[in-house]
Amino acid sequence: MQNTRFIPFRKQDIIEMCSNELDSNTQKTSFKQFCDLLASLIHYDYHETLESLKNNYAPFDPNSDTRSLAPVSSDQKAQCQREFAKDFAKVLNAANFEVITNEDLQDALNEESLFKVRLEVEFDDFEEVVFYRRGESQLTETITSFWGLRKKPLHFTNYDRVAVFIRFKDKAYFEAKNKAPLGFEPSSTIVKLFQNVPKADLEMLFPNSEVRMRPIDKVIIGSSALVGGAVVLITKLGASILLLFALIAFWGGFSDKAVEMTQQHFITFAIGMGVFGSFIFKEWSKFKNRKIKFMKALSDNLYFKNLDNNAGVFHTLIDAAEEEDIKEALLAYTFLLKSKSGLGAKMLDEQIETWFKSKYKCELDFEISDALEKLTRMRLVTCTNDVYSAINLDHAKTILDERWDNLFQYN
Repeated sequence: MQNTRFIPFRKQDIIEMCSNELDSNTQKTSFKQFCDLLASLIHYDYHETLESLKNNYAPFDPNSDTRSLAPVSSDQKAQCQREFAKDFAKVLNAANFEVITNEDLQDALNEESLFKVRLEVEFDDFEEVVFYRRGESQLTETITSFWGLRKKPLHFTNYDRVAVFIRFKDKAYFEAKNKAPLGFEPSSTIVKLFQNVPKADLEMLFPNSEVRMRPIDKVIIGSSALVGGAVVLITKLGASILLLFALIAFWGGFSDKAVEMTQQHFITFAIGMGVFGSFIFKEWSKFKNRKIKFMKALSDNLYFKNLDNNAGVFHTLIDAAEEEDIKEALLAYTFLLKSKSGLGAKMLDEQIETWFKSKYKCELDFEISDALEKLTRMRLVTCTNDVYSAINLDHAKTILDERWDNLFQYN
């Protein structure tokens, strides 16, 4: 398991884990009240971000079921898209997602798919493409081949969560190409969230990915067609074809031996051609059915991996970002509260990471800068000569109470 910023425990579990680090039952009770206040304030802060995302996404939301008061100009829509992209990236970062690099995407296109389907993606259709991931692990699956006679382990990188942000090119581009994006409007923006995606299969998450036959599939179908066609020609049309060649040779002056074609010969030849035609249709159907089978494998795979789409994605991600912020702040505050003389940022970071590793068998890269920034902004810690100290719980609750009251106080 690779170290990531993501804390793989629920907020309620972190509260319990931190509470267990405190000494007295009185302190534990007070700490849980502090947690409720802190969580409520962070939730309120994220409400503004959520409203901004909703308002900026509304002009190009493909699932919208509401009417607009006035038409949105192309300049306004472009501005909304820019603002949405900026807020969306901030939320993903707060939720401890990492950007998937172009190098990773190219590796995905070059690696063999786990479910044996070759996909092609038309990257020129997109104005902007950004993939994000959270949670990375190395897994192993057994791959079968040669009709189950051969089995081999396949090691691959798996992403627990993958968020996709894609913006299509404008209408002029698709008109010039004489095509349209399937199911999406030009200049539209789509966001999607998936789970348990192998790195080698990232290309299946693109909305315009198309199934292509792999070379091995073409060889199998081609070999079958070649052998079957040869058998049909020899057994059903052999005599008729020889007779027809002899007749053509006589008519063309290449042979002086007269050939007589009877009605029976023509009937036999017609039957043979019918059999050959039905064979060709059967092989073509086999090719189409194999492609349909691959497309079904693709759609089945996506069905179980898809978590959310469009507006639903940033609702889910806002909740994830909110949880990560709360967990980070609680962990940093708890370890500072335990320290009698305060801690520097690096020492605090190391203590939390070591605590996770030794006590919960979990390796992570704790986001100490974010945690301290939140606690400092909320006046829950003090900093002197780069040494941070937590204020006592009673004082911390008073500060959070006052801030909560000020939010709803009318001037």
